[in-house]
Amino acid sequence: MTQRSSSSETIKDQVRDHYAQRIQSGSCCGSSSGCRDNNTPTEVALYGAGTISTLPKGVVTTSFGCGNPVALASLGTGEVVLDLGSGGGLDVLLAAQRVGATGYVYGLDMTDEMLAVARRNAEKAGATNVEFLKGDIENIPLPSNTVDVIISNCVVNLTPDKALALNEAFRVLKPGGRLAVSDIVIDGDLSVFPVTEEQIRAALSWTGCIAGALTMEEYRTLLSDAGFVDIAVTVQHRYAIDDVPSEASADLATLPADVVNGLAECFTSSAITARKPE
Repeated sequence: MTQRSSSSETIKDQVRDHYAQRIQSGSCCGSSSGCRDNNTPTEVALYGAGTISTLPKGVVTTSFGCGNPVALASLGTGEVVLDLGSGGGLDVLLAAQRVGATGYVYGLDMTDEMLAVARRNAEKAGATNVEFLKGDIENIPLPSNTVDVIISNCVVNLTPDKALALNEAFRVLKPGGRLAVSDIVIDGDLSVFPVTEEQIRAALSWTGCIAGALTMEEYRTLLSDAGFVDIAVTVQHRYAIDDVPSEASADLATLPADVVNGLAECFTSSAITARKPE
């Protein structure tokens, strides 16, 4: 699903403003409270308290993600990693621990406020093998064949031109490099509902992480078209209505109740893995 030109820039502006406010308020994408549920911080739910405790005191660990791409990627010592949409830098710092002093991790984000927090986090953590770049995942500011692994956490769904973003990911990966992404994915076919897909997406907020979500079939097709092989899309969590961010809930209220209930079973947090051929 792709939106271009002025509408594309409008979406990016909305996403940029939304996450600038989120990182300043300390709340996450999935909940206005910054928690996966009423009691557990999102970062603890996704990574485990033990993993979070390895980071120094004072590092901002607020998670805007929907999974754990660092674990999904099975990172090895000495690998070069790129995190697309690195936010406050949590995944970058965790990846930096995995790849060690001989490895390197780039974080890419388009939001100045996110980058400022990420750089402060890296300084507090004493991480010397990381670098945060300002840029767009549709135009990655790195040479071709640069990185061993690309990770991303609930970001691809936010970019208007997903085909371009995945082609860019393929370009910067070294031959044999791999992609490990956590993202919001639609499990099912939106055409089965009594309203059009365009009406459904128009009623959803892009900043709420679900309006731009691809279906599993669309994800596989775009990855394959970009040149990836060994593609897998695996559901890790199915969302209920109560999981929908408050800003998206208001939009959903414009749809018929039976459509809303059906949609609740379609949106998932999924693990997406693929490989660039040797």
